[in-house]
Amino acid sequence: MAWVFLVVAILTEVTATLALQAAVKGSRWWYLLVAVGYLVAFAALSFSLGEGMPLGVAYGIWTAAGVALTAVFGKVIFKQPFTWVMTLGVALIMGGVLLIELGAH
Repeated sequence: MAWVFLVVAILTEVTATLALQAAVKGSRWWYLLVAVGYLVAFAALSFSLGEGMPLGVAYGIWTAAGVALTAVFGKVIFKQPFTWVMTLGVALIMGGVLLIELGAH
């Protein structure tokens, strides 16, 4: 269940962050999704920790996946840049999280 909660935390955090960009550029109603999304994300992350996932692993995966997904969806939805240097950065972040995961066992 820890992994399920972590996936929920990642998806709701990314959704809330994308809604934040939408709120800045458009309707203020997006802030409602921002608030609910972050609340659910932090609750799901805490449930993941409560199920026994180590903090370093959970937070590392949560942030790395959040950075990668937000950058990709920022390009797709908001037409923001996503360069080869950014791609390399995402790959390095993912590699670092993998090392943290492997080191935790």
